[in-house]
Amino acid sequence: MNRHLIKELRPYQKEAIDAIYAHWDEWLRELLVLPTGCGKTVVFNTIANRQQGKTLILAHRDELIEQARDKYAAMFGELPGKIKASENDIKRVTVGSIQTMSRRNYENAFDTVIIDEAHHAVSPSYQNLLGQLPNAKVLGVTATPDRGDKKSLAQYFEGIAYEYSLKNAIRDGYLCEISARTVPLEIDMSSVKVSLGDFEVNSIAETLEPYLPQIAEAIQLHASARKTVVFCPLISIARELALMIPGAREVNGQSPDRKDTLEWFDQAGPGAVLCNAMLLTEGWDCPSCDCVVVLRPTKIRSLYCQMIGRGTRLSPGKTNLLILDFLWLCRKHNLCKPASLISDNQTDIDEVTTVSEEEEIDLLDAITDAEEARRSALAKELARQTRKKSQLINPLELFSLLDDVGLADYEPTFKWEEAEASQKQIDALQKFGIDAEGISKGYASAIMDRLISRSRNDLATVKQINCLRKHGYDPIDWTFEQASKKISALAAVGWKRWKLHE
Repeated sequence: MNRHLIKELRPYQKEAIDAIYAHWDEWLRELLVLPTGCGKTVVFNTIANRQQGKTLILAHRDELIEQARDKYAAMFGELPGKIKASENDIKRVTVGSIQTMSRRNYENAFDTVIIDEAHHAVSPSYQNLLGQLPNAKVLGVTATPDRGDKKSLAQYFEGIAYEYSLKNAIRDGYLCEISARTVPLEIDMSSVKVSLGDFEVNSIAETLEPYLPQIAEAIQLHASARKTVVFCPLISIARELALMIPGAREVNGQSPDRKDTLEWFDQAGPGAVLCNAMLLTEGWDCPSCDCVVVLRPTKIRSLYCQMIGRGTRLSPGKTNLLILDFLWLCRKHNLCKPASLISDNQTDIDEVTTVSEEEEIDLLDAITDAEEARRSALAKELARQTRKKSQLINPLELFSLLDDVGLADYEPTFKWEEAEASQKQIDALQKFGIDAEGISKGYASAIMDRLISRSRNDLATVKQINCLRKHGYDPIDWTFEQASKKISALAAVGWKRWKLHE
């Protein structure tokens, strides 16, 4: 393995690789969740290079296959084998097309399988191939899925080894900030049909077509100084919209000038508009794109994330990504909104969506404000409850102490998460000062992950935070040493804060 590369990995990529190997000791089939633009190809290629035996990197589109192959060659100086159409070149690391491989016999031919865009893995073609490799270690890689996607993936995968959120990627500076503006154009979705769990594209197109002139005006008004990609439900809609915007172009899978059009957009400056009918959701990168317009409304968060992810990468001179949204009137079904990227709490999403109808907002700041309001309301409710005499902290109090709304929103996804916490988990949490009796195994695991992360970062423990909060301090971001010194100082003056010289 190229040891020099490991030094260049980002911290979360190193954590992901360590977590994958740790979980392979327990699970055979696991997931890695990374937002678009966070280097999933780097992570899974590093895993492929490290693995013993033969490794297969599996994808469903030519762009993804070639992207993985070229990246591996650039990282490690060797070109992987390739299985596609007439090619059947198997090497230690091989990239493969699911369309080709699902029609052939590869029984026990690979020791490790890495599935790019793993949300496709539950389909019959993937399951047919994976059934031929029952003893292989499997890693599925996907962008941020919603709970429905996770439950679907749980039919095959046993758990999530590592998940890095879009929120953290933005806060850590690896993806650009996102702003959202809702255009007050009411598009009535009440008559749009639903098929296979999402809105039917032909029905969307029929509803959308009368609004195209107004949509074209809105794009020119709000995004004239930006580089915009527009996702449409059908090729005909993409072509029609492109004709309404001066200088705009359309691209699709059959475009004879497809390569030239994509190169034009890559090199274009502000004001460029590229319309497509879902062609560019996967395997296409243009970091300088700083505006995304979704005219293919969806209830599937992973699909929405793929579309918006085309504009979340960093690029010189790029300050943020603007999501230009419209007022999709849909009474029967919840559809994905910009706030759905950051939060899966519907209360927070609804509040942020309402604010974005009045002004352009910073998405992360708006979600943070909504979470803070909900956190305060929950904290007030907790304050009204009778506190236990026990020194142990219950899980409901824990999220308030750690300012962690994610713990309050936790819901089990995989079957193992629904089981009762093991005695080992209960004992471990009690050492941290947590009362874990009666909670699920998945919730116990989520709590332990938070506590271990704080310990690794040398932050104050839950016991220290609880103690200091009682005496008027807010030590959530204090180090363990800072908290220890303050507790010692308080103990020395009989726990009377007013005696301290602060």
